[in-house]
Amino acid sequence: MAIKVGDTIPEATFTTMGPEGPRPVTTDELFKGKTVALFAVPGAFTPTCSARHLPSFKDHAAELKAKGVDTIACVSVNDVFVMDAWGKSQEVGDDIVMLADGNGAFTKAVGLELDATGFGMGPRSQRYSMVVKDGVVSELNVEQGGEFRVLQRRLHAGAALGTSGAQAASKSRRPPQNASARGLRTPGWPVVRKRRTREWPGSYSGWRAR
Repeated sequence: MAIKVGDTIPEATFTTMGPEGPRPVTTDELFKGKTVALFAVPGAFTPTCSARHLPSFKDHAAELKAKGVDTIACVSVNDVFVMDAWGKSQEVGDDIVMLADGNGAFTKAVGLELDATGFGMGPRSQRYSMVVKDGVVSELNVEQGGEFRVLQRRLHAGAALGTSGAQAASKSRRPPQNASARGLRTPGWPVVRKRRTREWPGSYSGWRAR
């Protein structure tokens, strides 16, 4: 069962690249006593994630932190070396913590797996974003197959942030929860338009940004 608003983040351990090399990061270390904007992608260096998703959070990191976010973190089912290289290529610096969920343990624990074996990618993560306050999910947005929006929406009144994604604090939009394969566009949100490619037809990574 997928995680939902009000649930406590399950225990898991990520890996990130530190000054001395790879190091473990527990969910307790990441979330306890903090407000964290966590977003997940199906794969580092994939076209949509590189063109739209990660850059959007990078561009709006200062805005998110000004609204009460302590940490912005990106997680993917990739190894720590790939995540580190992707972060450096995108020049995220200290704005975003790049988390490797190499074995998919966290992704499985939150119930947001993506089966990409048909595209030669194996088990991956769905694309989603969440706001976690002291280990409890306060906002959650999950994209279904066929959607390529950067996940964002305005938090409820009184929340610490203006958006759970990375743009337009003044915009109030909520993505449909049952929009699988419809490719819906919400006005005011950045969209990666659909265009199939031969490599991974229908997959997250097999669509090109334009």
